[in-house]
Amino acid sequence: MAWFLNFYKCDRCKRRWTDEWSCMCDDECPHCGRRDMTPYNSEELTTLIEQEGNEFIVLWSPETAEHDPDYRELGRFPTREKALEFLSADG
Repeated sequence: MAWFLNFYKCDRCKRRWTDEWSCMCDDECPHCGRRDMTPYNSEELTTLIEQEGNEFIVLWSPETAEHDPDYRELGRFPTREKALEFLSADG
């Protein structure tokens, strides 16, 4: 399932926050309660590369994910470049 980090700015109190969800959806301001705030930006987090020691791990959020990304490991690579090559060959 697609996974996003959404960035918001409240048009009432001007405070900023982020929220992760399976879509680029409107949110309620956690500071003042203003509803229907549309994200001004989103980062796609369906696939990630995380470093663990000397390895770079490719993670993917599967279609079965619902309320959290439930990341699955797709592979481990000696360099970030190799992990990126794997992702570009995959799609």
